[in-house]
Amino acid sequence: MNYENNLKKHNIKLPEAKAPVGNYVATKIIGKMLFISGQISINENGELIKGKVGKDLDTEAGYNAAKRCALSIVAQVKKACNNDLSKIKSCIKLTGFVNSTDDFIDQPKVINGASDLIASIFGDAGMHTRAAVSTNSLPLGVSVEVDAIFELN
Repeated sequence: MNYENNLKKHNIKLPEAKAPVGNYVATKIIGKMLFISGQISINENGELIKGKVGKDLDTEAGYNAAKRCALSIVAQVKKACNNDLSKIKSCIKLTGFVNSTDDFIDQPKVINGASDLIASIFGDAGMHTRAAVSTNSLPLGVSVEVDAIFELN
């Protein structure tokens, strides 16, 4: 499967792969495993998507915020693979964190935004294990953060 063709087919434009702002790396390759640090929800204009899902954002807005995290994940993957997505064998796992109210229970529906985007680009190779976790706060007040593990060819 040609992942670049899937980007074009779905009219997906990847954001710039941002450098980390702390004492860590955005990506790390260990053997055939590619680890992607948590990517926060940033809209197409480079602005943070902030607020609590269940109060400031509804489930659909949370889904779209998670989708934006996944776009940043793919941008980091592409950069780590020297702009060659064909180096990806599969997506192993996504872990999604949702800044949500105490009574919000649809974290899986929010993180589906990231899962659906990864599957649309990588097809069967994009099918992954996952966790969708609620949290009372995320860095900079963002709504969603997602990290990932990929397997390389």
